[in-house]
Amino acid sequence: MTDLTSRFWIIAKGLMFAVIVVMSGVGIIFHDDPWYELGLLLICLWAACRFYYFLFYVLERYVGVTGRYAGIWDLGVRLWRSRRG
Repeated sequence: MTDLTSRFWIIAKGLMFAVIVVMSGVGIIFHDDPWYELGLLLICLWAACRFYYFLFYVLERYVGVTGRYAGIWDLGVRLWRSRRG
């Protein structure tokens, strides 16, 4: 198996981690079974850690986002501007 090198697919993978965080967080809110909630909490924690790693390491090292950014919003604006021009 080869390494993932496409910028598009690296960003898509990072966004999938964000979707997993949101979906498992919503699942925690709407379910009453404590074992189910524990499983969803573990999934949410794992995906949140992976998304954080993606935002502050993978984008800089592998995607080529240069410079420092103040947070997620600043990063999104920077990615949007680099995509447009």
